[in-house]
Amino acid sequence: MTLEEKLAQLVGYWLDQNGTVAPMQSEMAAGQLGSSALGEITEHGIGHYTRVYGTRPVDPAERAAWLWAEQRRLKRETRLGIPALIHEECLTGLAAWKAATYPTPLAWGASFDPELVQRSARAIGDSMHQLGIHQGLAPVLDVIRDPRWGRVDECIGEDPYLVGTIGTSYVRGLQEAGVHATLKHFVGYSGSRSGRNHAPVSAGPREVADVFLPPFEMAVLDGGARSVMNSYNDVDGVPMAANTEYLTTILRERWGFDGVVVADYFAVAFLQVMHAIAADRGEAAALALEAGIDIELPTGDAYLQPLADRVRAGALDEAFVDRAVLRALAQKEELGLLDPEAFEDEPPSAIDLNSATHQRLARRLAEESVVLLSNDGLLPLNRPERAPGRIAVVGPNAHRAEALMGCYSFANHVLAHNPEVPIGFEIPTVLEALGTAFADVGRRQPELVFAEGCTVEGDDTSGFAAAVAATRDADVAVVVVGDQAGLFGRGTVGEGNDSESLELPGVQRQLVEALLATGTPVVMVLLTGRPYAIGWALDGAGQTAKPGAVLQAFFPGEGGGLAIADVLTGRVNPSGRLPVSMPRSTGAQPYSYLQPILGGPSDVTSTDPTPLRPFGFGLSYTQFTYTDLVVDPSVEAGGTFTATVTVTNTGTAAGTDVVQLYGHDVLGSLPRPVAALLGYARVELEAGLSSRVTFSVPTTRFAFSDRRVVRIVEPGDVEVWVGAHAAASLARTSITESTGGVISNGKATEKREIPGTATARAVVAITGTVHEVTTADQRWVEVKAVEAAVLAS
Repeated sequence: MTLEEKLAQLVGYWLDQNGTVAPMQSEMAAGQLGSSALGEITEHGIGHYTRVYGTRPVDPAERAAWLWAEQRRLKRETRLGIPALIHEECLTGLAAWKAATYPTPLAWGASFDPELVQRSARAIGDSMHQLGIHQGLAPVLDVIRDPRWGRVDECIGEDPYLVGTIGTSYVRGLQEAGVHATLKHFVGYSGSRSGRNHAPVSAGPREVADVFLPPFEMAVLDGGARSVMNSYNDVDGVPMAANTEYLTTILRERWGFDGVVVADYFAVAFLQVMHAIAADRGEAAALALEAGIDIELPTGDAYLQPLADRVRAGALDEAFVDRAVLRALAQKEELGLLDPEAFEDEPPSAIDLNSATHQRLARRLAEESVVLLSNDGLLPLNRPERAPGRIAVVGPNAHRAEALMGCYSFANHVLAHNPEVPIGFEIPTVLEALGTAFADVGRRQPELVFAEGCTVEGDDTSGFAAAVAATRDADVAVVVVGDQAGLFGRGTVGEGNDSESLELPGVQRQLVEALLATGTPVVMVLLTGRPYAIGWALDGAGQTAKPGAVLQAFFPGEGGGLAIADVLTGRVNPSGRLPVSMPRSTGAQPYSYLQPILGGPSDVTSTDPTPLRPFGFGLSYTQFTYTDLVVDPSVEAGGTFTATVTVTNTGTAAGTDVVQLYGHDVLGSLPRPVAALLGYARVELEAGLSSRVTFSVPTTRFAFSDRRVVRIVEPGDVEVWVGAHAAASLARTSITESTGGVISNGKATEKREIPGTATARAVVAITGTVHEVTTADQRWVEVKAVEAAVLAS
């Protein structure tokens, strides 16, 4: 291969650009040749075509016909005859016109259902494979550290184990379909100062190793992910796009990753433009290539001529180019792009990107992700003794399809630049879904009266009067408030839409308060991409009234309106759990529940970080209790122990509980979190029935980085308990020796009364010597580490 042919395999080309869908896109892509010049552009071949389907609205079958023809042209008209690798966004389903839109990843986390996420990813991957797409830019494995960050809606949760299990399942599903998953953003992106996008990250090596890295490690070692994308940030002053320690030493040498590393869009050029550590594009290219970025996306403004000039000048060893080319070609070979028969078949003449399978999975995932935050008995609405005759459906998100979809949905990501183009599939709003929901549960359909009240943003209150009148004349009001997802200032949440406040945007709080003042019972539904500080609605802080019930839905996708209506009417018993804590205020930091004693409330500070609702919280229309916790009394460091508990549906309705196992290292050589998720399981139970649930827990889930920044498991006692959420634990006592049994030490002593049950704690003695964790431990072994058997009532 000539140098030009090698470099051509290391870059992408963006065929169409339609509005701004990447940071600084207009500046970075200025002067790019148009698609009419493909012959000139691909003279030496091409590595990737960037977002063939996902940059503007194109008919899928027509675009597939073009793509097959273009791939055949590359095979016949370039000297090496190598087709292009096609990559697309697929964070909420394939980001293409007419393709199914799934719930945003924050909703995946709320479902606590890795198996359903894997099935959904497989269906998404099947559609991509049919269209000739080879690589998906998902999942996002950033661990949420600050809810002000705009990209929270792209993330799965605030707990590394939850992020890792759910994210690994998505990787497995996508790659089962023959599409390579791309892990992003590697690494530490979500830890930026003040929740600002592209901002510096001040995390120390232990926080990176113990919080940010584990989900990526899990997805690489257990999920077999074939691609990784760098993050834009710097960590402790070193830009990740030029960070050899992470991109090569950890990712490849320690974990054994043998796939490709792709640049986030324009990240190579940003080494010059935003980080100012490179004098020009050639130096930026050399820094990135040496560190371990194999492919420059979305275009080749650094890895083409600037890099060629640097190699020929002797300023960069061509061996670095060869290393990346071999990885790029190995990926194409693995995907079948080097097979003689590649693209010699006929393209799909018709393809349904929103099939019945997609619709079923998207709706099911939405149903499982809706979280009931409070309920004074108002819900469900289908009770015969008080079935409403008239419902006021109010709020800026009650009758907008866009409000159901995340930032990386095609509608909010691309169609925002093409408002004249329809979404391309059915996506009932909450208002529309309520129009038939009561008939679906065998009740008389009530009259629905709609009033928008206000918009998501802005300070216009002129619509309040109509909303208040509709509410006053109704038996109950359902007010739907929250966010509008978008990019770079087009919305209230999403990439580039960071927030200085965690109050509901605009005048939405005032709208809810005006409705509460009528005295009509109010259900508040949140359609958001981040958790907001809504103590006034949950606890009535400073209020004369509060909603009778509050539902949280994190951009639940095309089936979200139906799912919300089904939860409101009782056809679906809510089972979603919070993948993020609900903050009390914007300044309630540290945010994550994964904090040592010093991170919690105390008498030596006047601020209180205790959340309104903790990680893992979620109510149901029935009740569950936990009894008979049995845990192995001892285990050798590096080994695995079991914990078994009985969960019983003590209510009057069938329901699904998310059983959560937590643990705490009693005495560590460094401060340890007061609670950390060790395992979880969704358990479906009819009223009155019980299930015996067994968790298999590697002791490596207690691992942490010691003073040498080496991950270890220490011998000593650890406490284990099962709870309904992260705060549902018993009062702490001093434990000086292992008892090997259950400690009953009083009732819960939570500072605020947060509904939830917990078992008594059990103590496990970790024996032996300090165990240094290596990849050979396979510490994440299985995504599903639970077996459940239903017991007779």
